[in-house]
Amino acid sequence: MAERSYKTFGEFWPYYLREHSGRRTRLIHYVGTALVLAAFVALLVTGNAWWALAMPLAGYGFAWFAHFFVEKNRPATFTYPLWSLFSDFRMFFLAISGRLGPHLDAAGVSAGGATRG
Repeated sequence: MAERSYKTFGEFWPYYLREHSGRRTRLIHYVGTALVLAAFVALLVTGNAWWALAMPLAGYGFAWFAHFFVEKNRPATFTYPLWSLFSDFRMFFLAISGRLGPHLDAAGVSAGGATRG
């Protein structure tokens, strides 16, 4: 089955959420994103460049694990790297602020037994 081509971020965002329909997938993503942010703060505080290396390892490591072993789909970052990166942070900040639910509903994620949040 051919993957649809997205021309705008507005078209891509619901697709991204559907690719993260499982609550456990999103939770694993959130852990990776939180570690990326912690590594960024550590980089700023210490000036140690090793923290810059830790950022993509934490972010992509957790995300790809979630896709391959939990969600069992192909990470969107392989096709849409920048939109996926932006979407990951958007999903994280919407989730921690309690505002992700309506976005999941609009993308049709909460239907069919997938858990929101």
